[in-house]
Amino acid sequence: MLIDGAAIAKQFRAEVALRAAALNARGITPGLAVILVGDDPASAVYVRNKLRACVENGLHSVLERYDATMAQADLLARIEALNADPAIHGILVQMPLPRHLDAQRVIEAIAPAKDVDGFSVASAGRLLTGLPGLRPATPLGCMKLIQSTGIALRGKHAVVIGRSNTVGKPMALLLLQAHATVTVCHSATPDLALHTRQADIVVAAVGRRNTLIATMVKPGAVVIDVGINRDDAGKLCGDVDFAGVSQVAGWISPVPGGVGPMTIALLLANTLQAAEQAAAH
Repeated sequence: MLIDGAAIAKQFRAEVALRAAALNARGITPGLAVILVGDDPASAVYVRNKLRACVENGLHSVLERYDATMAQADLLARIEALNADPAIHGILVQMPLPRHLDAQRVIEAIAPAKDVDGFSVASAGRLLTGLPGLRPATPLGCMKLIQSTGIALRGKHAVVIGRSNTVGKPMALLLLQAHATVTVCHSATPDLALHTRQADIVVAAVGRRNTLIATMVKPGAVVIDVGINRDDAGKLCGDVDFAGVSQVAGWISPVPGGVGPMTIALLLANTLQAAEQAAAH
C-alpha cells in the first residue's frame, strides 16, 4: 500500500495551525528565521516551501538571504542576534553552505532551544540519551509515516541504509527508542541484500538511485524512501526502485509525495514546540 506523505503531512499541519492559534490568542506568534547563504537553486526552492508552509499555518517567518561570499564571522553574528530575539523561536540555516563556511560551527552557534533542525551536538546528545528535545525533522517524519501504517515497532527488525548525522544516525536512534532491533548499513556493508531481506522496516537514505530493488525486500515489509535523485529522464525519484519494490512491500512511501512533505510539517511542529517551551518559561 502507498503511504501518502502529503495527506499525513496535511493532518500534522492542521494540528500545528490549531496549536499556533492557541499561542496567538495569548499574544505569541511562533517565529522561524531561515538563513540562506548563496544562490543554490535547490536550496532556494526548499526555503520557499518552508516559508510558505509557515504562512499557511499561522507561524511568523523571516528570510535572511546573503551573498555566497558572506564571512563566517558575519554569519555567526547574525545567528547570535537571532538567538537573542524573543520573536524568533526557531533558527534554520539552509544547507549546504558555501565551502569557505564551517557548517558544524554555524550549527553549534544556534541556541539549543532554537535548534529546530535538531542538528547540534546538544540536540544529538539529547536524542542519544532519550532526553526530551528537538528531533531532526526528516527522521521524525519517517517515524510518523511508519506509525501511520499501524504496525507496532516493538520487536521488529529495522534496517537503515545510510549513516549521515542528519538522517541515518538519528533515524536509527528513533527506531531504537521505539523498541525495534536496528541494523545500520552503509557504503562499507559487504552484502546489503542479506540485511534488507530480513527487515520488517527499511529506511533508504543514501542519495543513490536503485539502492533498494525488489529482490532485496522481504514480502510485506514497510519501505520508507528518503532519497532525492533524478532518473535518466530528469524526473524526481528516490533511492528505491518504486515500480519493483511496490510489488513486494506491504507499505511504501513514494518520491515525491512521501518524506518531503513530512519534513516540512515536522519542521513547523518543532518551531511550535520551541515557541510553547519559550512561553512556559
